[in-house]
Amino acid sequence: METRYLIVGGSAAGMAAAHTIRKKDKTGAITVLSDEDTLPYFRPMVPYILTGKKQVPDIALSGTGIFVQPRIDVRTGTIVTSVDPVAKILTTASGKTWSYDKVLFATGSRPYLPETVKGLDSPGVFSLKTVADAAAMAQRSRNTDHVVLLGGGILNLKAAFALLEKKIKVTLVVHSPEVLSQLMDPEDAFLIRKALDRAGLKIMTGCSADHVVTDADGVCAVALDNGTQIPCRMVCVGKGVIPNTECVRGSAITVDKGILADPFTACSVKDTFAAGDVAVTHDPATGEKTVTALWTNAVDMGICAGLNMAGIPTRYTGTLGIMNATQVAKEPFVAMGRVHTKGRDLETHIDKTDTTYRKIVFNKEGTRLVGALFIGDITHAGMYRYVIREKKPIDRIKSHLIRHTLHYGHFM
Repeated sequence: METRYLIVGGSAAGMAAAHTIRKKDKTGAITVLSDEDTLPYFRPMVPYILTGKKQVPDIALSGTGIFVQPRIDVRTGTIVTSVDPVAKILTTASGKTWSYDKVLFATGSRPYLPETVKGLDSPGVFSLKTVADAAAMAQRSRNTDHVVLLGGGILNLKAAFALLEKKIKVTLVVHSPEVLSQLMDPEDAFLIRKALDRAGLKIMTGCSADHVVTDADGVCAVALDNGTQIPCRMVCVGKGVIPNTECVRGSAITVDKGILADPFTACSVKDTFAAGDVAVTHDPATGEKTVTALWTNAVDMGICAGLNMAGIPTRYTGTLGIMNATQVAKEPFVAMGRVHTKGRDLETHIDKTDTTYRKIVFNKEGTRLVGALFIGDITHAGMYRYVIREKKPIDRIKSHLIRHTLHYGHFM
């Protein structure tokens, strides 16, 4: 009898799992339930929908990379409201029930909207996460000459540059002393800050929004906690995300911030799995529980979950709690592992020039590489990631790690 696989969530982790299952199980029935109205797409490319450089079909997952397997039934606009993991039945908002043999929860996350900031439910307030968000922002931007962004993380910086491309003035309001505070210490970000300044992005640090001011057309200003009021017609919030666990709450599935997953992506109930933004996994650099909202990690975990669901026991090697490789204002950077070192008992080595910045972090004994940050020049970053993730002995290569002379021959 063929196995019935049910996957809740149609983004990176869910679709990676679906296509991995199909590679290993040619006959099982695979159904993906997605709460979005659009077929699965590459979420990192959402800013291109805002700029108009891409249309939704241009960023579709199907038929690209690992997403090429046949006979995967994707049901869009399907919101799962509850699950009985013992009876193996899901219920959706329409009242329809789905039976399954194995289920994966890859429900992702949603933007965090601080309750302390009043008015975030006003017309003209967005978070750039989905294609629907991008389309709505593009529509609003036609009558907008100034946008205020709350939060200095990657998502908001991408939104900022999409808006700048549309010749719209952008002000970034950051409570922290500097942008990208989740990925690096303030003093680490000086090259990125210079690049942002050159690009024309106005940045206000050390302050927060108090409330959104509105008129008949929605947003008309943002009032800050320092007494300043910034006129604008749009607000974009990028203050982090919250795992989507609502559909499993009240069931026997263990939730600890996100859905708790063991090293084989399995949940607390048999034949139940979790992957992606919603899953609580472990950080190989620290051994601590962690939740991550990165596309690449979600794909890796989805592949692992798919293998386990298909009956191929596979241990997930862990999520680096901070692992991001991207480019901001034409300035490439990679941050991985433990890079926040202020006030912490860690051995740190910094090398900086006018165009590059490199920070190498060891544990306090200096016996293990636990973090690395590269800005400007990101060559060989993959080898540092390998050393951190696999907890490789460094006695013979430590000086090369520090001097950035590491090469593949050191692993032969």
